Amino acid sequence: MLRNVAYAAAVLTLIASPAVASGDADQGKKVFNKCKACHVADKQKNRVGPHLVGIFGRKAGTVESFKYSKAMTEKGEEGLVWTEETMTEYLKSPKAYVKGTKMSFAGLKKEDDIENVIAYLKAETAK
Repeated sequence: MLRNVAYAAAVLTLIASPAVASGDADQGKKVFNKCKACHVADKQKNRVGPHLVGIFGRKAGTVESFKYSKAMTEKGEEGLVWTEETMTEYLKSPKAYVKGTKMSFAGLKKEDDIENVIAYLKAETAK
């Protein structure tokens, strides 16, 4: 009986745990080539899109020197914070996740690409 309770608790813990990117940062760097025409990950320099330094834990639409779409600014005001989970959903389809975003990128279709680019961003922006 006690074994069944322990097993059930372990299963519930796994189910309730948030997904964590387990990607490959080196592969993510290659995937990021699709992004680097518009974004910089290693320094606070904006291009067509905002820099991504410190992206994780940052409220959406808040890089001071970047002019965001009204939709992205509103999402930030509503409480959207970039986490692995929110970034995963955004990278799948930016226009669906933030309707009205200026980001013209269609999204990444492969889960591995998304996990890898998140691993790269976490490694690169932590330097």
